[in-house]
Amino acid sequence: MRLAGVACATVALGGCITVNAPEEAIVIELNVNIRQEVIYRLAEDANDAIEDNADIF
Repeated sequence: MRLAGVACATVALGGCITVNAPEEAIVIELNVNIRQEVIYRLAEDANDAIEDNADIF
């Protein structure tokens, strides 16, 4: 009985529900990945500099 009531309510409200696309574009920021790549490259360059100039460290 309860299931029938839910089904009837769903059918009755089915025409009232509308889905609209947002007016502004959805923005996905990927700053984290770019930052990690820059830090990785800097760390690699620092290791190379330390190996090349081991006498000053």
